[in-house]
Amino acid sequence: MARALGLDFGTTNTVIAMADSDRQTHSMHFNSSAGETDSMRTALSFMKDPDLGASALKVEAGQAAIRQFIDNPGDCRFLQSIKTFAASALFQGTLVFARRHEFEDLMEVFIRRLKAYAGDHWPEDLGTLVAGRPVRFAGANPNEALALERYDKALTRLGFSDIHYVYEPVAAAYYFARTLKSDANVLVADFGGGTTDYSLIRFETNGGVLSATPIGHSGVGVAGDHFDFRMIDNIVSPEIGKGSQFKSFGKVLDVPSGYYVNFGRWNQLSIFKTSREFTDLKSLVRQALEPEKLELFIDLVEHDEGYPLYQAISATKMALSSAEEAEFNFAPLGSAGRRTVRRADFETWIADDLAKIEGALDEVLEKTNTPASAIDKVFLTGGTSFVPAVRSIFTRRFDEGRIETGGELLSIAHGLALIGESGEIERWTAERP
Repeated sequence: MARALGLDFGTTNTVIAMADSDRQTHSMHFNSSAGETDSMRTALSFMKDPDLGASALKVEAGQAAIRQFIDNPGDCRFLQSIKTFAASALFQGTLVFARRHEFEDLMEVFIRRLKAYAGDHWPEDLGTLVAGRPVRFAGANPNEALALERYDKALTRLGFSDIHYVYEPVAAAYYFARTLKSDANVLVADFGGGTTDYSLIRFETNGGVLSATPIGHSGVGVAGDHFDFRMIDNIVSPEIGKGSQFKSFGKVLDVPSGYYVNFGRWNQLSIFKTSREFTDLKSLVRQALEPEKLELFIDLVEHDEGYPLYQAISATKMALSSAEEAEFNFAPLGSAGRRTVRRADFETWIADDLAKIEGALDEVLEKTNTPASAIDKVFLTGGTSFVPAVRSIFTRRFDEGRIETGGELLSIAHGLALIGESGEIERWTAERP
């Protein structure tokens, strides 16, 4: 029977792994209306359902939440990337059909849905929960203590009493360390949806027992989601009016760029659709110097094309990981929705983000006084590690023989579960602020 549960509550995806006394791990499988999977998109949807009563809501998580949202535009409240609000003191909650939900409420509801999807696979008697946490939470001014307090509330409500928090890259390092043949200084770079985290750890084996000494950590609130937005901002936004102008009382003015911030997350477009801002945007069409572009913007919003757009962007980004050029195809944009995107241009768009990611790497090496030559292994985890410009940050400093990848979605959760069965969990637990 599983005794330790590893929870990787991610910005984009969530994975839960179990470990037993023989230190074997496996991912929990979830069976929802969208099918069976061992990872879940960190997303929730709420919709009124007359079959459940006047005050009850039909709640879905993961891909099932996305499907419910797409199938019921205007009737469904959709939330994604919940984790990005964990450390924000400004986020005091959100209304879902007139009921206020704080962060801990959303986290609790999400994991309860995963428990329901897991069915009989969810262990009844769990001794330990080991939850991952980023080195630095996302946000302009993240409050680490507040984030962990919110995690505590949500997880305690779910019945977990023995809760430990481990830095996510530390968990990934533990997972990777099983393959080490000798003692080593290991640098793990974990690229999530909202944050990039680094951990530097010394691994040693004595008498067949793996031990580790943390050397240092660093992180920055920049990762794959930012890359997606940069692509949209440079490929799509100019075609739907960003940078164009309109006339007002004899003056020529720029169309407000704030309208295009709504593309930062695809589901924001459904909220924008019912906002005063959207009404204002529609009123600009008559005054616009290029009205056809704003009309195209309006069509995208009214026809709920946000999710298909992000799928097209994601496919293009993935293709650029293995090719110098890739085709962007998005039919709702008409002729503007088909173009060739060069990797060199993409790398220019994300240059500032890459600088921040590299700056966090500099930070962990400098504050631990560790030269690149002293790093024996570099483990890259997370989907963004496939982006060539990201990988080149490491190949410039470390030779290819020291760099490894693998377990991009699973390594953190499985590492957390293994730590839960290690017998020395306190050594791996991050200190509370």
